[in-house]
Parts: sequence; structure tokens; C-alpha cells
Amino acid sequence: MSFAARFADPDRPLSPLLRRFASLLTPLHPDELESRARKSSALSRRHFGRTMRLFAPLYLSNECVNNCSYCGFSRDNPILRTTLTLDQVATEAQHLHSLGFRNLLLVAGEHPRFVSEGYLQDCLRLLSPSVPTLGIEVGPMEDGQYTELVACGAEGLVVYQETYHRETYQHLHTAGPKKEFDWRLDCPERAYAGGFRRIGIGALFGLADWRTEALSLAAHLEYLYKHCWKAQFTISFPRLRPHAGNHQHRTDPGLTLTDRQLVQLICAFRLTFPQVG
Repeated sequence: MSFAARFADPDRPLSPLLRRFASLLTPLHPDELESRARKSSALSRRHFGRTMRLFAPLYLSNECVNNCSYCGFSRDNPILRTTLTLDQVATEAQHLHSLGFRNLLLVAGEHPRFVSEGYLQDCLRLLSPSVPTLGIEVGPMEDGQYTELVACGAEGLVVYQETYHRETYQHLHTAGPKKEFDWRLDCPERAYAGGFRRIGIGALFGLADWRTEALSLAAHLEYLYKHCWKAQFTISFPRLRPHAGNHQHRTDPGLTLTDRQLVQLICAFRLTFPQVG
């Protein structure tokens, strides 16, 4: 059973691990948060040492067929659209290389004409001889398409569900293939089937209740560890912020993830999933 099918079951029980995780999200006294942060930091050093893996995003295109009310790339936003040529991609990559980056994430909106499978393959073939680690953050695909991208040099894939709250998701995504909640939710499994062994997931905090989002994200991660066990996983906690492109979205201040809550969230994941990146 896929995660999307399991997630759709309203009567699904929480595993013991998720119950422990949920207990780490309850309100904390400031002294408790400091103690928990020290424990989390010690776990990070134990598993990763004092190293930090850095990557740089390389934006290929802001063309997009989706309408997402909070996103600057949204189809109906009246912005200048552009897609880099291969020569421009090479120039951008050379600049990032000169700054010391050896890990690049190729980012693009979802558009079958401008950001085609062939275009991505060409970008990967161009960069793979000189860039040791390449990842992609593009629209979800079929597992066979992922196989071809892996063959061209892609190692990592990043896909954020944005929000795990189905009704909120449907309200925010009004046009384009991104409307399909389950199609996006099962994307990491298709990427794994296609050969990706470094997969990043996350939620955009500020769209729904942060504790509910965190528990859903943890459930997704737990499932992937069990069913896609050959892969390494990373998680991200981007926070919604005002910007020129999200004029259609009215942020609810009650959903804002504060700095203290962000620290608590990071600690909860580190204490529950010590080896996650």
C-alpha cells in the first residue's frame, strides 16, 4: 500500500514512534527547550560530526502551468518568464563552482514545454562531468522518467508536499497537475523506484497548523524509511513569508511558525529520527 493510500485512511493508528514524536510537540517551558536543543545537538554531532553539507540552487526556469496562491511562479502572476539556455546553465554553474559549491540543486517550475524531460536530461549531461553531486526540484514525474534522469547524472530529488492537510491543499492549488494531492504525495516512492537514493521531503509551514503538519511529515518519513530503505532522506522546514508573488494568499497569523516553535520542531525530528539529514 502506498503512503497516499495509507494516509487517506482516517482511522489509521499512530505507531509507537509517532506517538513519541507527537509528545515532543506539546508546549514547552523555555528551560525545557534549551535542554532538548542540547540533546539534539549532541545527536547531530554523533551522527554527522562537525560537518555541514551545503548546496546551491540553480534556477533553470520560472515557467509554470500551476496556480498556487502562495507561489511567485504561479501561472497567473504577471511576471517576466524565462528559461535558461544550456550556455546560460553552464555559466551559472561555473559561477557557483567558483564560489566553492560542488553540490547543485536544479530548480524549475512545472511546464511540459519549457521544462521538458529532454531539457532536464540535457542540463544534467552538461553538468555531471564537472559537478560531483546533482539534485533536482521539479514537477513530479513517472518512475520511468526518473530512471532516465538518474542515468543522466541526477542523484538527489527534492519534493515538498507543501501542506499535508488535504482540504487546504485543494483550496491553495486551483489549476495544473499540482492540484492532484495523491500524485504529489507518492512522488518520493516513484523517484525511489526510478533509482534515486537521496530524497528530500518537507512541508511549507504557515499554510496549516504546524503540529498537524509536523506529525504528517513524520508519518511520511517513517513510511519511507520502512519501504524505501536503500535511500537516504532529508527533511526541510521552509516557512511562508510575504513576497511579491503571493498576493493571492492571505497569511493567517495564527498559523505562523515562530522561531521557538521551529527549534522545537527541529529537535523533535532529530530526537525521533537521529540519522535524517
